[in-house]
This record gives sequence, C-alpha cells and structure tokens, in this order.
Amino acid sequence: MKIDFTLNGTPVSLESSPVKRLLDVLRDDFDMKGTKEGCGEGECGACSIFIDGRLANSCLIPAAQAEGAEIVTIDGVRDTEAGILITEAYAEAHAVQCGFCTPGMVMASIALLKVNPDPDEQAVREGISGNICRCTGYDMIIDAVQLAAKRAKERGLAW
Repeated sequence: MKIDFTLNGTPVSLESSPVKRLLDVLRDDFDMKGTKEGCGEGECGACSIFIDGRLANSCLIPAAQAEGAEIVTIDGVRDTEAGILITEAYAEAHAVQCGFCTPGMVMASIALLKVNPDPDEQAVREGISGNICRCTGYDMIIDAVQLAAKRAKERGLAW
C-alpha cells in the first residue's frame, strides 16, 4: 500500500504493509532512531510522537493510519527553539539518566506545555503520566518541565 504523509515538515511517501507499526516505519524506513521502542504495547511512552498535533504512541498505530497525516517525531522537535529549551531544562534539572525515556518524556512535556504553559506539579504529573522512567525518578522531570515553562514565559516562547 502506498502511504503519503508529512514527516517533520517534509512530505514523504512509501510502500508499506498497512498493518506495519508506524514506529517501525519511522525507525526502519525513515531512520528516525530518536523514537524508541520500549514496551511495544503503548504503556511506556518511549515511542511518543505527534500525529496531527496529538500526542500518540507510535507502536500502536498501523502505518495506514498515517495516510495524509502530519507526523512529528523527537527528531523533528529536538533542534527547534522549544525542543532545545526543554532538553536544556531536562539536563539542568538532572532529569536524564539513561536517556531511554527522554524522547517520549520530551514529547509529552511539549504536548502538556502547549495546552498548559504554566503547569503546577499535579498538571505535570498528569501530563507525563503515559510515560515511564525507571532511572531518574519523576521529581526531577517535574522540575525540568516547570523550569522549561518558566524560561519559555520569560522568553515569550509559545509552545
């Protein structure tokens, strides 16, 4: 099946099985290695992407669902102003240890900050709740998201 979509701002097309996981399409066909496979069951968040602006687990999405969609991966946000700001905040708050969960956490953080640019602790906990971190612990991640929110406000950055 031919599938056409936009990937990180660039129109793309590929021949793929319609039931191949979007995660595998991104990693294998487009070399988007920032999007990780953790659990493969939609529970850990390591494979988080934006599809048409909504946060989603790419391991649960069949490739056919990408038809006509706008898909953004961590590879597409890491060098943006928002991506740099949030990753710097993660590093400064020591919210990264092994780094495996970081791409999904960053995507979830950006999704949260788009709808709530000044989240309290509870809002951050809810915003990242679909993502699992086994190393760092969530307190430092919460600190990082709140630090990024503060800096974005100071800089006039809209997520």
